[in-house]
Amino acid sequence: MKENLTLAIRNCARAVIVRDGAILLLCKQSPSYGTRYALPGGAQEEYETLQAALVRECHEEIGTTVTVCDLIHVADFFKPRSTDPETKRHTVEFLFTCVVPDDYAPTNGPAPDKNQKDVFWLPLDELETAPLSPEGLRRVLSASVRQHPFYLGRIT
Repeated sequence: MKENLTLAIRNCARAVIVRDGAILLLCKQSPSYGTRYALPGGAQEEYETLQAALVRECHEEIGTTVTVCDLIHVADFFKPRSTDPETKRHTVEFLFTCVVPDDYAPTNGPAPDKNQKDVFWLPLDELETAPLSPEGLRRVLSASVRQHPFYLGRIT
């Protein structure tokens, strides 16, 4: 498992924003991975709290300030990277429930991820068949919107 790993572990904060029976997701597209949906958020910078990282990343990606609430999930994830040879980056994902302003309409923020194409509300009953990234997110989101914080270890 150690081969082809980027050495630094990267902490990432992600926003779980649920309103009116739907979850806010990013739509990403790339030649390597096709179309997939992901939670807003991203990497924690040096000397930045996870909450501050999440507020910054959400402003960049979804164009609004979020209110960060509860930590609901922590997991290790080995993210494939488009390198030659292919490598994987070890990330620790921290999922927080968040709230957007009542008048928020989904839109790309001023600095979206390079593969980010759109921001939209996905009805929760469509989570089961949505192309989520990472795939293990489906199980996490299905449980986390109903239960207390938990740690599942590594997700694939």
